Amino acid sequence: MSSTSIEMTSLSGAWAPVARRPLEADQARAFAPMFKALGDPVRLRLLSMIASAGGGEVCVCDLTGSFKLTGPTISHHLKVLREAGLVDSDRRGTWVYYRMVPAALALLAGLLDVTAVATPV
Repeated sequence: MSSTSIEMTSLSGAWAPVARRPLEADQARAFAPMFKALGDPVRLRLLSMIASAGGGEVCVCDLTGSFKLTGPTISHHLKVLREAGLVDSDRRGTWVYYRMVPAALALLAGLLDVTAVATPV
């Protein structure tokens, strides 16, 4: 289990949306790698392709043709997403299959949820 996965597990109930209460320093350190991973357009596209793939997963061989990048560069971006805890993968023979980690995306969505805060009238 990666350190980010451990941090995400420990954050599961320990935080509130940023519009409700400021994050503690350790909470910010746990969330930052996920946001940093999504701060790159290629990684954001890769995550969206993985998340929207039929069957819940996609082969790396189906991702590489969508970019004007080398295979090793795509692999690097996928590694960053995996280390941030946003995707998971399995090797099957020659190919690696990727799937999103719904809990990680739910954590990010919850952190940015502004609907939980009463709006002033």
